[in-house]
Amino acid sequence: MVMFFICSNNQLFAQQKLVNFVDPFIGTGAHGHTYPGATLPFGMVQLSPDNGTHGWDWSSGYHFSDSVITGFSHTHLSGTGIGDLCDISVMPTVGLQPDTGSVESSFDHAREKASPGFYSVHLNRYNIEASFTTTHHAGWHQYQFPAASDATIRFDLGFAINWDWATNCSFKKINDSLFTGYRFSSGWANDQRVYFAVKVSKPIQQLVIIADKKIKTSTEEVAKDIKAHLIFSTVQNEKIILKVGLSMAGEAGALAAVDEIKGWDFDQVKSKAALTWEKELQKVNIEANHDSIKKIFYTALYHSYLAPVMFSDPLGNFKSVNGTIEHATSPVYSTHSLWDTFRAANPLLTITQPQMIADVINSYLLFYKQHGLLPVWDLHFNETNTMTGYHAVPVMADAILKNIKGFDTNTAYDAMKASAMQNIRGTDDYRKYGYIPVNNHGESVTSTLEYAFDDWCIAQVALKLRKKSDYQYFLNRSNNFKNLFHEASGFFRAKDTAGNWVKNFNPYSSDFPGASPYTEGNAWQHNWFVPHAVNEHIAMMGGRLSYINKLDSLFSIESIKTENAPSDISGLLGQYAHGNEPSHHIAYLYTLAGSANKAADKLRRIMQTFYTTTPEGLSGNEDCGQMSAWYVFSALGFYPLNPASGEYIFGSPLIDKAVITLPGNQTFTILVNNNSADNKYIHSKKLNGKIYKKHSLFHSDILNGGVLEITMSAQYETP
Repeated sequence: MVMFFICSNNQLFAQQKLVNFVDPFIGTGAHGHTYPGATLPFGMVQLSPDNGTHGWDWSSGYHFSDSVITGFSHTHLSGTGIGDLCDISVMPTVGLQPDTGSVESSFDHAREKASPGFYSVHLNRYNIEASFTTTHHAGWHQYQFPAASDATIRFDLGFAINWDWATNCSFKKINDSLFTGYRFSSGWANDQRVYFAVKVSKPIQQLVIIADKKIKTSTEEVAKDIKAHLIFSTVQNEKIILKVGLSMAGEAGALAAVDEIKGWDFDQVKSKAALTWEKELQKVNIEANHDSIKKIFYTALYHSYLAPVMFSDPLGNFKSVNGTIEHATSPVYSTHSLWDTFRAANPLLTITQPQMIADVINSYLLFYKQHGLLPVWDLHFNETNTMTGYHAVPVMADAILKNIKGFDTNTAYDAMKASAMQNIRGTDDYRKYGYIPVNNHGESVTSTLEYAFDDWCIAQVALKLRKKSDYQYFLNRSNNFKNLFHEASGFFRAKDTAGNWVKNFNPYSSDFPGASPYTEGNAWQHNWFVPHAVNEHIAMMGGRLSYINKLDSLFSIESIKTENAPSDISGLLGQYAHGNEPSHHIAYLYTLAGSANKAADKLRRIMQTFYTTTPEGLSGNEDCGQMSAWYVFSALGFYPLNPASGEYIFGSPLIDKAVITLPGNQTFTILVNNNSADNKYIHSKKLNGKIYKKHSLFHSDILNGGVLEITMSAQYETP
């Protein structure tokens, strides 16, 4: 049976390589903030070009609008709204003397290529062809030089963009083809440490180190800014290969990383990277009537697998929250953009990557044991405290309620409670008043709504663990959203400590984080975040008809932006902002309100308007996979409106067929009949041959395997 499965996969790979549908340039333009470089699924190394430009749209180090490259660094953020990382920058040159000046080169997109696990570009200034691939912990560089007596590969450890700056660096020559060092930095991640080891396929002729702008004669230097020049003589078209291994714990781990694959066969490593990606993409094999749908879908699936990233090195070591070096027997992950990913990206991993869920949660628990609280937004095991809520909670609750094993449930529950009972981030006022007062804290309305949902998640876990008093306590807290509902206006609004509504309310008004009651949005966009109590929210809004009318207004009312509105408010349909996560579940609310036809109308328009095959193909920040996970779910035809419920609300599938491979070689197949641009309404459903009338699919239905058959129609019929 196992041999048959392997053969079948090999035949499928030979017939249709799904990696060919992935375009890493999608999202590198507009406000997508993705990077095009080489990486593996959840790999430690993201080896990608940097333009050297500071600014919001260069948060990943690269933007498609730029025309120069200043280096290729080994760590990058996928689609975030804050720039950091870009560690261990490397740039090949010819014709330059070692100095601290600019080494940037122009490039043309026509001579730039990217595919899963591979990136290449021609550097016009130096006539060098630069190619890159990776293992999990090491970047592979291949530079094809012209004939030169001064071919140079420069390591710029002081290179930094946006929030980041180097604090201490080291570069050391072990021998003529082996070097080690580190780069310590501060920024969004307050205490970041990256150790590296470099092996070169050809011994150097000379090493020149410039430390804090002074040329040194030694072979080892420690300074705040180091530029190390490896100098060679090359013949025409000679290729020099570098292996750069990383560790966040120490030199030994970096040396182990550089030897993850022996030898110097760059093409073999590139092929292995593509095979690794192919294996992951094949877990969701779709058929669609347009290749553009497949290109967007598989690029979205690819982007969904770029975070979190491996943080432990090949020896199992990693830097703790407190700066000590710790050891783990299973992979440790970091870079958790939880305000974004709890909504769909993390639930998607419970279907496609169930084997890594326990490792992710154990990483949260390591963070908790070292820090006393679960991570809010951890970057290289630094708590950035970015964004609202304590959204490790719904991710952990989802895993517990889905019966995922491999972590200590009781410890997880204790950690969830610790975050809920903390006295920072407005939680003390939240407990005292039943809401967060606007005169004490910014983003007060959003925080109250999100804490209420997180509390509902804790309540469900308490119920499962038979902790009755905790269940009732957190269930009561989950109703705190009601304390900020203003019946006359139909919006969630800010109150002060005296219980007074803030005057001069403007539902269009938005401001930078901390200056507004709403996070990266306004009252229109945050009015719908009650995923755990939709029926209660409908009743508060005056019933289903009133609720649906309000939703209609959201999607049709004039798209007004106030003067200080954050750029995150993008991808607008009326006041619906698909370019930012608070809107992502809203269209599915129509289905719960009894108007699935309007859900289908909106979902098709969102999928076809805000996702394209161009570099501008994302309507807002990718945010570590969330923007793409929304598309993956929605194209399949359902979405986790309440991301800790194990329930997926039906929408309007774009695909014609999907086969999801599950553990144990089981499959869940989705067949969509009569699907077209006109036939966007679900007419009927069958699950394993039986008529299925529910408005949602359940996680257990998927895990049990089988066939979901959906028949589409151009006319919507009320159930």
